[in-house]
Amino acid sequence: MRKSLASRLPARRRLAAGAVVTLAASLLPLLNVTAAQAVAPGCLPDPTAHLDSVPSPEASLGFPLGTGQQRVVTSDEIRSYLTVVDAASDRVVTGTMATSVLGQELPYAIVSNPKHVKPAELDAITESIKDLRDPRITSPAKAAGIAQRGPAIVWVTGNVHGGEKSGADAALKTLYELAAGLSCEVEKRNDELVTIIVPTQNPDGRDASRRQNEFGFDLNRDWFSRTQPETDAKLEMLREYPPQVYIDAHEMGGREYFFPPNADPIHHEISNEVVDWINRIGDANKAGFGYNGACTDTVTTECYFNYDTYDLFFMGYGDTVPATGFGAAGMTYEKGSSSAVQDRVQQQFNTQWATLGWAAANKREVLNGYYKIWQDALAEGAAGTLQPNEVVQPTNEVQFPVPDTTIKSYFLLPDRQLADVRALVERLRKMDVEVYELKEPVTVPTAKIFGGRTASNVVVPEGAYWIKMNQPQKHWIQATLGEDPYTPFPYFYDVSSWSNPLLMGINTIYTGDEVNPRANRVKENKGGTSSIVPDGGSYNWKLDSAAAAKFTFELLAKGIPLLRDLNTGVVGMRSARLTPKLDKLAASYGVSLHPSKQPPAGTKLTRPDVGLFAGTGISTTSGSYGEARFVLGDQWDLDVTTVTTADINDNTSRFRDRSTLLVPDGSNATGGLTAAGQANLRAWIAAGNTYIGLRNQGTRMARAAGLTSTTEVTKPAGYTMVGSHLRVDVDHTSPVALGRPAEDFEFNNGDSVLRPSTTGVNVLTYPSDDRFWHNGYTVGEDLLKGTVALVDEPTGAGHAVLFAFNPLFRAYNESGLHLVANALLAPAGTATAGLRRTDAVEPARAAAAAAPAPENLGGQWRPITIEVAVADQARAEAVIGKYTGDARASVANGSTFLVIPNPDGLQSDEHPYLGDLVRELRTSGIPVRSLIG
Repeated sequence: MRKSLASRLPARRRLAAGAVVTLAASLLPLLNVTAAQAVAPGCLPDPTAHLDSVPSPEASLGFPLGTGQQRVVTSDEIRSYLTVVDAASDRVVTGTMATSVLGQELPYAIVSNPKHVKPAELDAITESIKDLRDPRITSPAKAAGIAQRGPAIVWVTGNVHGGEKSGADAALKTLYELAAGLSCEVEKRNDELVTIIVPTQNPDGRDASRRQNEFGFDLNRDWFSRTQPETDAKLEMLREYPPQVYIDAHEMGGREYFFPPNADPIHHEISNEVVDWINRIGDANKAGFGYNGACTDTVTTECYFNYDTYDLFFMGYGDTVPATGFGAAGMTYEKGSSSAVQDRVQQQFNTQWATLGWAAANKREVLNGYYKIWQDALAEGAAGTLQPNEVVQPTNEVQFPVPDTTIKSYFLLPDRQLADVRALVERLRKMDVEVYELKEPVTVPTAKIFGGRTASNVVVPEGAYWIKMNQPQKHWIQATLGEDPYTPFPYFYDVSSWSNPLLMGINTIYTGDEVNPRANRVKENKGGTSSIVPDGGSYNWKLDSAAAAKFTFELLAKGIPLLRDLNTGVVGMRSARLTPKLDKLAASYGVSLHPSKQPPAGTKLTRPDVGLFAGTGISTTSGSYGEARFVLGDQWDLDVTTVTTADINDNTSRFRDRSTLLVPDGSNATGGLTAAGQANLRAWIAAGNTYIGLRNQGTRMARAAGLTSTTEVTKPAGYTMVGSHLRVDVDHTSPVALGRPAEDFEFNNGDSVLRPSTTGVNVLTYPSDDRFWHNGYTVGEDLLKGTVALVDEPTGAGHAVLFAFNPLFRAYNESGLHLVANALLAPAGTATAGLRRTDAVEPARAAAAAAPAPENLGGQWRPITIEVAVADQARAEAVIGKYTGDARASVANGSTFLVIPNPDGLQSDEHPYLGDLVRELRTSGIPVRSLIG
């Protein structure tokens, strides 16, 4: 991890009067001065004056950055240049923020005036910023003094998507200007700011020219869940150096440039101060951008645009999380990747430099406003007030206001999924949320229960976790715990629900009542055992959560024998096996070990030998395959073997010797299996093995092989399910359901709609009565009533477990992870009594297999759906026709829905033309009623 600051500080030599400077051609494209001159004390008016003791990029790398640059910088060159600048400039200290999946260091540089970067002073600055975040201990007078005297903190980051490289190169140019520049512009920035520069957030992806990290994760969707090492360490450093402005530099298609104001929607809990700063920084960027200025109908390259495409809603982005969790102006910058390297880097630098200039010029106002953000959060939390929905785009109006509701407290109940409850507590605490554990029960007069229900006089038991809203992190609490995000406007580039309690399926209530239970603030995770039992006894735990599953798999990897009660789901081990190290491991996962004088009882658990399908239709560099590799291989420490289409068709030992085959989501309905391969698959399952199929390809491949009687319901025009949560009924007849409640919640992102099986157990079913419930943004959701989300299909002694959704989605769908763990651990021969099958294909399954496979419209994501008025259909089709001839139109409820296939499952910010298309619709005066990207 990180070195101590003191150890990172080499001996420094201050700049003295008469120092030699170099005039470099790196600050402004039109200035190209290279002579040297003597410098008098104080700053210079010349923006090209630099210390010659600090190596320029051209001197160190062999080429300039920005204007004149011919190639991008490598990850090794990034690290070496930070080291060189650190050694040469007393304005800079460097360190390592994180280590990537492949073991590469993610370096950072802190740059300011020499006084600020001394260890004691830097510590004092960061403590002052933290003081501003808690008005309960910081008086207005003290806050005003901090704002007047102290610098603000600005982060400049790039390359979170590995193939989007120009932001990193521009960050090195920014570093050089701040570390070596002698102009008054530089002095102002260094006096008023502490700038933290993280050139690359994804070196593994950078080296592979791949958007995702080594596990195939999009690191710009990982922020609230922190599943990846690159993200988790970054957030810890953000807590250490809380920003007031955060730059996240990206690339997109084309030759244009985006900077805020953002597109709608904007999450309602992002403060007014932050939105104001974002928009004003946008004005500064307009003034400093240069090149061709604003894009117009006739100016379409090397120009900038605002508003379109890039929203501020989902709490997984590099702008929303700094904005909501840290009170910073989160700035997403996107440069078209078709431009020349020099133009990409120079434009990224111009916006970085303009942003720093704005922050320095407005430092005092920003720090005063920063204090007010947390004052307002406390006042809103005390009153139980949620902020209203607003829009920023001039032509938009709020369509869905935040409801008139009061929330003063959340309670996470300890009756089930306790280890995941505790995991959520730790996730909150790692974002500086104050969580309390009840010492005695408390009665809540009016409670709202997650899932759209209310109850009176609910007794919250001892041991429940209480999160009161009257604390500085009120905005973050609501943004991540809220039962619904309350989108203001139906434009979606990601998901519309990420409620952490719903993702985990934990029992949660909230209330607007004033409650003051006796409780202790949580200081550390809780778990492990409370007492020691002698040999001959056992330690037992509920395997009813993703965290408990992870603990269980780790013990199996260590060769520890475990038994599981197939009625209760409880796992036990002999008491002699418990060591202090294992007890500590259980505590770290929040797993309580219950001592018993009785020996463990139940069915032996066998560590699964997993085959991960990487055949036809599967992308092995992103999405579902990477999620499976990460969860099963990295998190659960299972042996994972790649199995190809040829392995199954030829019945090789690489396939045949596995106990489980997991088929991730992909784009091919058969996986390329021949009739012989399908027969091999059926026989392998009948022998007692397990097939686990995820979402589209996982279920369709099973259907084609005659493993299920489920068929897909055709989705009608206008049907929309944008990453929402829904209630499901749980059938505990199947061991896959062990440990789940009778009613649960599952995540649906436009997934296949499956009719119930007639040959297996419908493990998860959407209710068809008035208990049907959903959150987020949906249209036509009644289609799901009575359909199934998870099926357990027996064949011989084995079974096929088919998920209509992706249970491993971004590794943050904990209830889904637990279900996959159950499927992996279900012992051979446990197919439901009366439903055992041979490897022959039954008539109902044969009929399902004979049905034509649905078209692959959305890949692992979703197709693009644009809703316009019927009267605007022809004009919209004319615009869309410039970009694709594959769109298909359908009409429902007075709207035309234009669906553009997205077979590669590209998200909006990586799509080659979606942004341009939406902007052209707007400039053509065609109102877009909704957009699902």
